[in-house]
Amino acid sequence: MSNLPDCPSCGSEYAYEDSGLLICPMCGHEWTKESEAEEEEAAQIKDVNGNVLNDGDYVSIVKDLKVKGSSNVIKQGTKIKGIRIVEPEDGHDLDCKVPGFGKMALKSSVVKKID
Repeated sequence: MSNLPDCPSCGSEYAYEDSGLLICPMCGHEWTKESEAEEEEAAQIKDVNGNVLNDGDYVSIVKDLKVKGSSNVIKQGTKIKGIRIVEPEDGHDLDCKVPGFGKMALKSSVVKKID
């Protein structure tokens, strides 16, 4: 049994190593073990302090945020329970319910993880 990772492009389990490259015979994708580690590192969502965020974490807002389409502002220090990590859309990579505002998407760069 091979200990090589599955192809990140098509998910095939038949990848093989050749001259330092990992190659998928199914789709032809080529990658290195280092690039795979970099992609995993980049895939992690981090808060303003560099802490890794996970689904269900509690966070607080680090600066006042204007709400688009409203004259209201989300104040610094507002605590949010149970965030959800989502695919980034316009830089917004968190879904959550903000007290007094309801469901909205936020950028991880404006929150900090709290214990």
